[in-house]
Amino acid sequence: MNTRRGSAASGLRRRTRLVALAVRRGVDLAVTRVRRAVTHRDRRAEIDDRFAVRSAEDVARELGHMKGAVMKLGQMLSFVVDGLPDDARDALSQLQANAPPMAPSLAERVVRDELGAEVSQLFSRWDPEPVAAASIGQVHRAALPDGTEVAVKVQYPGVDAAIGADLADARRIGALLRSVTLRSVDVEALAEELRDRMAEELDYRLEAANQQLFADRYRGHPFLSAPDVVGDRSARRVLTSHWVDGLTFDGLLTTGSPAARDRAGEAVFRFAQASILRERCFNGDPHPGNYRFSDSGDVTALDFGLVKRFDDEEFDALMTVLDAVLDQDESGTVEAMVRAGFLAEDHGLDPHRVFECVSAPYRAYFDDVFTFTPAYTSDALRSLLDVRGPYADVLQALQMPPSFVLLDRVVWGVSAILGRLRATGRWRGIIREYRSGGPPATEMGREEAAWRRAQSSSAS
Repeated sequence: MNTRRGSAASGLRRRTRLVALAVRRGVDLAVTRVRRAVTHRDRRAEIDDRFAVRSAEDVARELGHMKGAVMKLGQMLSFVVDGLPDDARDALSQLQANAPPMAPSLAERVVRDELGAEVSQLFSRWDPEPVAAASIGQVHRAALPDGTEVAVKVQYPGVDAAIGADLADARRIGALLRSVTLRSVDVEALAEELRDRMAEELDYRLEAANQQLFADRYRGHPFLSAPDVVGDRSARRVLTSHWVDGLTFDGLLTTGSPAARDRAGEAVFRFAQASILRERCFNGDPHPGNYRFSDSGDVTALDFGLVKRFDDEEFDALMTVLDAVLDQDESGTVEAMVRAGFLAEDHGLDPHRVFECVSAPYRAYFDDVFTFTPAYTSDALRSLLDVRGPYADVLQALQMPPSFVLLDRVVWGVSAILGRLRATGRWRGIIREYRSGGPPATEMGREEAAWRRAQSSSAS
């Protein structure tokens, strides 16, 4: 009875904080609109920026204390806001890697309950302070009895109940997050996909299987890897992996050479494209915190809690649209979008305007060589997300099939990473490698081709 009362009281507090946050943001938005109406248009952008910064800081402060789906939604939004001012983006980006940690005794209790032994019996060293704390769990550094360094992800007690309460309020959360940007982002679709995937994320055994799949897939690869799972130290709420040293994304930006940043950008891009186009199984959470980088730009991918698999029908529908976009075939793109369910047959739109809108995130792949910049990413995403902009009629008519929501996250997330790296590459040629078996477009492509040949030889 006390447990139920405690859970109910906790849920009430969470809802109250969400309501208070939504009210604050709503009042601020109303005041901002009044100020914009009486301000010269040359200064309206400044007013919008100040509103965005205030909103982002407020949302990050509140959601950072709310573990579960509420914080996860904030994380999902935080890497698709490249159009925001730097201060606003930085505030939201804190949700990616930091959250108030649970007490050391609680983390150790979860490990004991899941693995059936005390931390001191399972690990020769255990750091009680987590190295990272995020939406549903936190990571501790430890060592196995044989000295192997490991990362131990421990799920927060009760987070499953918190997520259930959060998802019941998904519509309110969607309205809240939309108020952050002064633009309309389809957060309801993100919330719906979150609803479908959160149960999988809560079971670390599924994540362990996904992670080991990628670790095996990229074993011995010249520039990509994933850490091995320690199976006998993993369970439903505990996931133990080999420790990975390396630069964080911010560290790469600060200390990495231009060549290392280009190599890292191409490695991240190849990881996403090969997973989607060749394997039909990809990591749907590409934010910068999910990678570690060597000094030369090699990449280790982390966190496989959100993995999407395409069936044949979904994949074929996607490819017909992608092929037409890359061929810059306007009418073919629209026809493929109708067949895939993105547009109704009677949409009545000009194919040229549809193509101009939906091709925005893919224009980097129209040229043989292209350099990503933050401005390119910001402009491309803004044209696709701003439902009050010049393509309002197109965006209103678009229907996003639920199975493609995670793919959009990958497109946005990878573009944002490449933009911040200012990476130059032969992106179009790389896509051809994976899509149609084209020749290696770069030296890294030749390295990978040699590795695949060696893999095939050893398998036969």
